[in-house]
Amino acid sequence: MTEDVGYYVLMQGGKDTEHVFSGKQPRRAALKAATRGFTEIKLRERGVRRNGKCKVHVFRGSVEEVDAPANRPAWLPAKVKKPKVKKSGIEWVKV
Repeated sequence: MTEDVGYYVLMQGGKDTEHVFSGKQPRRAALKAATRGFTEIKLRERGVRRNGKCKVHVFRGSVEEVDAPANRPAWLPAKVKKPKVKKSGIEWVKV
């Protein structure tokens, strides 16, 4: 089951950062990055290279505070973060 998970490295300023997000789809990883407060999200897909270029998924993200559901567990706060992302496209960058 875990072999379907992809790993995506967050890029800032054209360089890799130490932030790595996982998910079956790039959007899932982008939602995780948006939850942490990143707005300009460029995720380099690990292991995907063609002709010396890497695949980079580009998203714009935001996060908003919303009310937690009424049937929330006791440990969950009254307000929770809800991430939103919009895909801008795919870039191929030279390594």
